[in-house]
Amino acid sequence: MAKVLVVTSGKGGVGKTTSTAALGAALALSGESVVVIDFDVGLRNLDLVMGAERRVVFDLINVVQGVAKLQQALIRDKRLENLWLLPASQTRDKDALTDEGVGRIIAELRTKFDWVLCDSPAGIERGAMLAMRYADEAVIVTNPEVSSVRDSDRIIGMLDSKTVKAEQGERVEKHILITRYDPARAARGEMLASNVGSPVTLNNAASAPARAYIDAARRLMGETVDMTVPAERRGLMNRLLGRRAA
Repeated sequence: MAKVLVVTSGKGGVGKTTSTAALGAALALSGESVVVIDFDVGLRNLDLVMGAERRVVFDLINVVQGVAKLQQALIRDKRLENLWLLPASQTRDKDALTDEGVGRIIAELRTKFDWVLCDSPAGIERGAMLAMRYADEAVIVTNPEVSSVRDSDRIIGMLDSKTVKAEQGERVEKHILITRYDPARAARGEMLASNVGSPVTLNNAASAPARAYIDAARRLMGETVDMTVPAERRGLMNRLLGRRAA
């Protein structure tokens, strides 16, 4: 029987989908059979990160509603034969997910794989609740900033009260994964000034992030300000163009 792992957070943009894909691939590289599920209905991205966006025919909602069988919706990775994806719908609403339907899918996947990784949308709405509902373990992704940590604490409370395991008096095992931590910037006091309750433009106005925000504010006021990008970082377009599809 598979172990069901939810990758979750209270805050958006912390790296849940990237972490789900990376963990899933790492487990598959170790010889485990893995399926990753995208629960972010309406805003799916896991298929994009997995390089399978052009191969989606049926999705999670189709299976929940009985329009397609599970095997029809599963997409096998072209690089790893033991890694599969169950994509989210890009056109439906999260209300199309049902507890009964998700429970049925998770139960079936438990019999077919070693690991079921559930990529949760941020927050505590329906999609996130159903993503964690049947979890045995949880990876809580957070950034090293006060708001992200506080939101993660709320998610821990949900894991301890809203999951099937919690209702049965059992405990969902939890792991914290910290992303986007830069020790050099932290040592210089340049990282995430919001931790001290001060916007970066007030706390460290000479820093690169502060200067970028100050330039943005000047543009909002109608000024023409040249765009500057740190030379040592790869550009967004370079990263996108360098991506290899599955």
